Amino acid sequence: MELLKQRILREGVNLGHGILKVDSFINHQVDPALMLAVGGALAARFAHLGANKIVTAEISGIAPALTTGLALGIPVVYARKSKPVTMHPNTMTASAPSHTKGVMTELMVSPEFLGPRDHVLIIDDFLARGETIRALVSLVSRSGAQLMGIGAVIEKRFEGGRTSLADLGVPIETLAVITSMDNGKIEME
Repeated sequence: MELLKQRILREGVNLGHGILKVDSFINHQVDPALMLAVGGALAARFAHLGANKIVTAEISGIAPALTTGLALGIPVVYARKSKPVTMHPNTMTASAPSHTKGVMTELMVSPEFLGPRDHVLIIDDFLARGETIRALVSLVSRSGAQLMGIGAVIEKRFEGGRTSLADLGVPIETLAVITSMDNGKIEME
């Protein structure tokens, strides 16, 4: 997706250690027009799969998941990072390390919103090492739902996430692929 790639090259900041700051348009301040285009592009790649639900992680995955859900006409379930008193007592949980925060993050989904009748797309902002997506896959699996595909806005190919998720046997689609962040640069496919 050329528009996204241009924004990354223009506004993305390589903070070192594989961390790409895209806070000006995805992760802190969200560009709604760009997110609509992202959602449309991801939806076009997955429309043939017949998904009836999208799962993502709180909080940065919500914008691309929501616009993808809007384009496909299906609901979005986001895995929460803290449990409100209103959440079902039998919440499904999975843990994943946060690359940017340096801690383990607990992800939670209520069985009210994810179950055996669901055919799920996982949509997130980044595909890096694949650990957050793997935790979301665990939640989907535990619910009895069927995983149909995985999508991300930005893939950091050099971190190996795609390879680590290949055993899942589902399509993996990304809109911008970063091949290297060496020497302070951002190199794209």
